[in-house]
Amino acid sequence: MRRAALVVAWALVTCALAAGCADEPEDSCVTPPPEDCTPLYAPTFDNVFANTLSQSCGLGGSACHAMAGAKGGLVLDEPDRAYEALLDGRVSPGDPGCSRLMARLEATGDDGMPPGSQLGQAERCAVAAWIRDGAAR
Repeated sequence: MRRAALVVAWALVTCALAAGCADEPEDSCVTPPPEDCTPLYAPTFDNVFANTLSQSCGLGGSACHAMAGAKGGLVLDEPDRAYEALLDGRVSPGDPGCSRLMARLEATGDDGMPPGSQLGQAERCAVAAWIRDGAAR
């Protein structure tokens, strides 16, 4: 009995540390907006947070990533917390196409974010340019 409990615990820890657990779909690389796209705003983290993350994800819009919702364990209601959470496996600095954030913003249907309607091209361009430029704070 004790051995079975250890096996289950090991499996849960392994799943939590590995990409692609059953509760979280594995995102693959996508084609982000092209480098020559025109961003909606200057691609800095402060602008990405103020114009996109807080408006569409954390505070306004669907608010899936507000403290109360925290979908996927992600809270985007405060800039410092949002930045740390994004750089903890959701954004690959320099590589928007293989960043989980960009994969979700580029997706449509049930996997797309925000739910119900994709962000406009210029807004996705700003997020991709921020990531492409190194995702600096």
